[in-house]
Amino acid sequence: MRLMTHETDASARPARSRSNAGGVATVVAEDAASVQSATSVGEEATAVKSAMTLREDAAGVRSATKDPKDSKDSKVSKGSKGSKDSKGSMDSIDSMESIDYRTPVIRVADLVKDYSRGDNVVHALRSVSLSVGKGEFVAVMGPSGSGKSTFMNLIGCLDRPTSGSYELDGVEVTHLGPSQLADLRNQKIGFIFQGFNLLPRMDALDNVMLPMVYAGVPSQIRQRRAQVALEAVGLGERMHHRSNELSGGQQQRVAIARALVNAPSLILADEPTGNLDSRTSVEIMAILQRLNQAGATIVLVTHEPDIATYCSRTVVFKDGVVLSDHANQRVHSAAEALAA
Repeated sequence: MRLMTHETDASARPARSRSNAGGVATVVAEDAASVQSATSVGEEATAVKSAMTLREDAAGVRSATKDPKDSKDSKVSKGSKGSKDSKGSMDSIDSMESIDYRTPVIRVADLVKDYSRGDNVVHALRSVSLSVGKGEFVAVMGPSGSGKSTFMNLIGCLDRPTSGSYELDGVEVTHLGPSQLADLRNQKIGFIFQGFNLLPRMDALDNVMLPMVYAGVPSQIRQRRAQVALEAVGLGERMHHRSNELSGGQQQRVAIARALVNAPSLILADEPTGNLDSRTSVEIMAILQRLNQAGATIVLVTHEPDIATYCSRTVVFKDGVVLSDHANQRVHSAAEALAA
């Protein structure tokens, strides 16, 4: 399945702790807060210093400076600083905030998508209704022609439904114009593609910074966020390598870092392990599981049943409808599989 390129009501669930995956969300929040709250060069420097404490070990002392104030531009609540080990992993991440499950990240109702083929009409989606709560990790499966590709293109705001409703993080998107959809994609969705989609003329750092260029993030902040994201996926020492100098697994790690830098509400992963060998696939799933444990909402398309076992829920499409939608009773741990 390919996302187009130009990718259950959970109210009854108890709130669980959300932590900052590799510190990226904290950096995004503090970037926005520092712009509003820093009234002098000294205060701005203090805000930057506070944000950089996410690089310290979990046992380190928190910054003595006060937390920057929340701002209306911040997409993420302020919270405790993240941490990582010397290899850039996402271990020992402190609690950041509680997830509010009352508003699903995805809510679609009676979603229909028809395509005209001459005199014929192809019913790609037939009145699909489902919700994805904040912090869920959902695998989307189904044979070719089942409607899963169409569904992913619609929830990725890459296509428009024929009819029905789609709310993304509480925003009804079905009537938005092209520029509004582009802004929404940039601000609320992080895409991970099977083919990585890295620009070969750019190194890893520049590829990760690219979404922030479109978002108008200042250069210094772009570089700092991108560095934190690459360190979070274990590529802190390879951030200046181009894609042809990286393995397939490393290129996919760059793609994951790129998906994180704007602290999106939703990560859409299109067959992220499709071009990788078995062990590297599990390594990628381990990163995605850690992101999910840190609070990320992830929807992943896969043809591989073993990959779906690393997700907490599986939705199966067939003939344009949801054939089954169930929680996975036993979610496999990718970290444990790698350690075995």
